[in-house]
Amino acid sequence: MSARRDEIAIIGAGLAGCLAACFLARRGYPVALYERRPDPRTGTAERGRSINLALSERGLDALRRIGLAEQVMTDALPMRGRMIHPVQGEPQFQPYSAGGDRAINSISRGALNNALLDAAAALPGVRITFEHRLVGLDPSDGALSFETPQGIVDAKASVVLGADGAGSVVRGQLLASGLLRESVDFLDYGYKELTIPPLGGDFALEEDALHIWPRGTSMMIALPNPDRSFTCTLFWPNEGAGSFAALDNPLAVERHFAEHYPDVVPLAPTLVDDYRHNPVGVLGTVRCAPWQVNGTVGLLGDAAHAIVPFYGQGANCAFEDVVELDRCLDECADDWAAALPLFQRRRRENAEAIAQMALTNFVEMRDKVASPVFQLRRRVEHALERALPDRYVSQYELVSFSTTPYAEVRRRVRRQHLVLGGVAGGVALLLMGAVGAALSRGRRG
Repeated sequence: MSARRDEIAIIGAGLAGCLAACFLARRGYPVALYERRPDPRTGTAERGRSINLALSERGLDALRRIGLAEQVMTDALPMRGRMIHPVQGEPQFQPYSAGGDRAINSISRGALNNALLDAAAALPGVRITFEHRLVGLDPSDGALSFETPQGIVDAKASVVLGADGAGSVVRGQLLASGLLRESVDFLDYGYKELTIPPLGGDFALEEDALHIWPRGTSMMIALPNPDRSFTCTLFWPNEGAGSFAALDNPLAVERHFAEHYPDVVPLAPTLVDDYRHNPVGVLGTVRCAPWQVNGTVGLLGDAAHAIVPFYGQGANCAFEDVVELDRCLDECADDWAAALPLFQRRRRENAEAIAQMALTNFVEMRDKVASPVFQLRRRVEHALERALPDRYVSQYELVSFSTTPYAEVRRRVRRQHLVLGGVAGGVALLLMGAVGAALSRGRRG
């Protein structure tokens, strides 16, 4: 290992980019972190774009490795389960874990990003440059061109990492050069944020739950904030009945919420204004191959594998990418030409697994969580977890409360479902036997 290392350029000072800067600086690399936006620590958040994060074990594991977990968790709010809101009737709580004691954590994306920016800026060898929009990349020699308020600025790096999100310019540059293939599968759904403010100085809803209003083909969720408000997100079809396109005037919005979300209306005084003025975001899955070129340009997080947000794993998965890249650099003695291909081989299967699980979880959240059959299945799962600790663990617990590779989670859950199917079949036979016996006694009587 040489004493002097060449500079690594990271494009994108979001969550994954800042975390990668921290890990690489701790390895002794000089790091140039480039961000197209102004410094978010000195500005105001874009309206309707907060999207709270559900930080869970994979993300916390990464933060612990740079000594930041305790600080970040100071403002986190634990959510021990889902609170299901029917159109009529009382909400029902569904714990995430068999013991009801494990929680995912609601945290502001902006607050987490600022904490990571501060951590990166405090490390020797890291320089952060804002208002630098990448407009040119030569993968052969790491030459970079940026559009800035002062004009075009050129730079160079030994390795370039694209951590610039689902709409990655780095990925776009590689695509334009014919060096990778990509597919972007958009859902026919979008998202829009609303706000439930504090009520009488306190939370208007239970603060230790992720609230869900499942409505079959659409839903709304709400996550708690430290200021005792809730950030709500509508996940609705873009077109058709009950869609964003259909609700195009204040009266239609009021009527729709009164019919489908009646308990929300008295809690959200700015509902109509939020709905009319907050933007509709897009939802989709990004896949590309390869994730790296010549060991000199690589992609991380959403830039390589953006997923839909329905498992709360987007940021957690991106953080896990950084941990795995660090591990690959260890194993390859910091030979990037070997480490980047190794990183891709190890992570692609896992990224695809969580992409599929996130899509499946959308159907579960908007529809199945309200089903008595689904609720019975979850109770059976939790009973099996208590009866067979470490041998039977639900998919949700494996994804959210462990660092078991996502692909291994899918394989393990398939095996467990064979067990669960057998248990369910046994229960059904017992019930049929009991019904048969009752009918027989009735005939004899």
